[in-house]
Amino acid sequence: MSGNSSFVGKKVSFHTLGCKLNFVETSFIGKQLFECGFERAKKGDVADVCIINTCSVTEVADRKGRQAIKQMVRQNPGAYVIVTGCYAQLKPEEIANLEGVDLVLGMNDKFNVIQHLADIDSQKETVVEHTKHAGIKSFFPTCTRGDRTRYFLKVQDGCDYFCTYCTIPIARGKSRSASVAETVREAELAAAEGAKEIVITGVNIGDFGHGTNENFFDLVKALDEVEGIERYRISSIEPNLITDEIIAFCAQSKRFVPHFHIPLQSGSNEVLDIMKRRYKRELYAERVAEIKRLMPDAFIGVDVIVGTRGETEEFFQDAVNFIKSIDVQQLHVFSYSERPNTAALKLGGVVSVDDKKRRSEVLHTLSEEKRLAFYESQIGRDLPVLWEEKKTGGAMHGFTANYVRVERPYDRAFVNKITTVRLGGFNQDKSALLAE
Repeated sequence: MSGNSSFVGKKVSFHTLGCKLNFVETSFIGKQLFECGFERAKKGDVADVCIINTCSVTEVADRKGRQAIKQMVRQNPGAYVIVTGCYAQLKPEEIANLEGVDLVLGMNDKFNVIQHLADIDSQKETVVEHTKHAGIKSFFPTCTRGDRTRYFLKVQDGCDYFCTYCTIPIARGKSRSASVAETVREAELAAAEGAKEIVITGVNIGDFGHGTNENFFDLVKALDEVEGIERYRISSIEPNLITDEIIAFCAQSKRFVPHFHIPLQSGSNEVLDIMKRRYKRELYAERVAEIKRLMPDAFIGVDVIVGTRGETEEFFQDAVNFIKSIDVQQLHVFSYSERPNTAALKLGGVVSVDDKKRRSEVLHTLSEEKRLAFYESQIGRDLPVLWEEKKTGGAMHGFTANYVRVERPYDRAFVNKITTVRLGGFNQDKSALLAE
C-alpha cells in the first residue's frame, strides 16, 4: 500500500480492549496506517486520529469501552475518533451518541479505515458502518507483532456454536477462515521478518476450514514445515476439537510447543448442559490426560465462568472438585455477565453478585496454587527461553516452551533471542522463576 500525501506525518493513537484477537486486529489496522504515512503518537502527543478497538464479552467490557472512548476524546482534542470491535458491532448507535465519536465500524468494515479517512472532508456527522451478524463474511489471515516479541497469527474468525451465555456469534458472525496455503503464507512472511514464535489465534480455531475439505490438523502440519519459526502456540481450542491426532502430532512436532489453552467454562456437567457446551467434563478430562501422557511437562490453561444462571452452590462445588482433580496449570476466571440477545436470559437461577465474587475468589486461589506447584516442579531444569522486549524495573522476562515465565536482568542484546538457562527459584512476587 503506497503512502498518501495527506496522511504523511499525521499521528495516530490506539486503545485496544479484550482478547488477543483484538490486539492482532489493531496491529493490522496500524500496519495499514503506517504504510500510508501515519506515525504512532508518542506519549504527550495530541493524535490526529484515535482508534478504539472494543470488547463486549461482559457489561464491564462495555463500560471500559465507553471510558476509553471518553478518555481518548479528552486527551486528543480535535482528533478524528474511530470506534470498532465487538461493542461497536453490537451497539453501534449507543457508541455513535457518545460525544466526540466520528466513525463507528462494525466487523465487516473494521479494516476499511484508510478508505474512510480519505472521505473525512465529505463527512458532516457521525458515520455508522454496520452489518448484521448474518452478513459478516469478510476474512483474511493476518500475522502481526505490534509491540510484542511474539507474533500472533489470526487463522479463523466467528463462531457457529451459540452457547447460551455468549454474544460472539452475534458480534463476529459465522465461522470462517482462509485456505491452508493462504494462512501459511502469513507465517512465512513473519519468518522473513525475524519472527521466532507465533501464537495461533482466532475465535474458534479448531473449526478452521469449516465447510471446506481442509481442517485445523491440515493447518498444523503445514505450519510445522515453515522454516525460521521455532515455536507455535495453540492459544485456545475447544476440547471437542483437539483430537488425539493433533495431540500426538504436537508431542513429536519440530515446532509446536507443549502449551495448550482449552476452555472448560464449568466443571459441572449440569452447568455445561445449561451453557449448551458441546462436551461433557469426562471428555475434557480425557483430553488433559492424553496431553499429559505424551507431554508430562505441558502447561494447560483453562477458561472458567462462575455464576452463570442455574449454577447452584452444589454445582459450583462439584465443578471445583473436578478442576482440582485434573492436571491443569492455570485458570482464567470470568464472572458471568448478562448479555442482550443471549438464550441465558430466558433461564432462572440468577446468582447474586456476592456469590459470583466469592466463587471467583475460590477459583483464583486454586489457579495460583496450581501455577505455583507447576513452576516449582520446573526448578532446576535447563530450558530454552525466548526473551521479550519489555523492561520492568531493570528486569526482562521470557517464556519457556511450556510457558514458564522466567526473569533475568535486562539486556537489550537478549531481545527476541532464545537462550537456554537453568531455572532457579521464584522471583520476589512469585510471578516468574529466576534464570541462573
